[in-house]
Amino acid sequence: MTINLRSRWLAISFLLLLPTSLAAQQLQLTLDPARTMIDWTLGATLHTVHGSFKLKSGTILFNPNTGNASGEIIVDATSGQTDNQSRDNKMHKEVLESKHYPQITFLPQHVAGKFDDKGASNLQVQGVFRIHGADHDMTLSMAVQANGSDVTATSDFNIPYQAWGMKNPSTLFLKVDNYVQIKIAAAGKLTTAGIAATGK
Repeated sequence: MTINLRSRWLAISFLLLLPTSLAAQQLQLTLDPARTMIDWTLGATLHTVHGSFKLKSGTILFNPNTGNASGEIIVDATSGQTDNQSRDNKMHKEVLESKHYPQITFLPQHVAGKFDDKGASNLQVQGVFRIHGADHDMTLSMAVQANGSDVTATSDFNIPYQAWGMKNPSTLFLKVDNYVQIKIAAAGKLTTAGIAATGK
């Protein structure tokens, strides 16, 4: 009788704890470089310059219950191009200095907003944006569309590259903006990564 009562108590305790455990599960979004586009625009007096970068890899882990997040999104700085070799060489040598800083990264730390794994979500992803050897706090607004494990996300934001220590490539006859507009359209797979850490 004692054994039966103990077994019943353990079963009840497990059922009571189960929803909490499931709610604490950490989700992992793994981005697909082949399905992710990173475009940028630089305004200028004579014409607007358009270019692109390539994603190397991207993983975001987050707890939808607490918002705690981690992971790393890595962009290949050396892949930046505008379809103009002379302009691209100047960009890499004088502005990005991509030989010394070959990667641009974003390190997510917190996700705000309610994530819907079966529809649309508007999320705020706070983290650290690392470029040209320096870290900058940044919050990205992301429009997310989920359909089971398939997830797409878009984000638009500005990079004040001159204020962040990079050279403005303006010349006597060509003036360009001191910020770059970035547009990201990403796609990836969502999986369950296990039980999330509680964090501080």
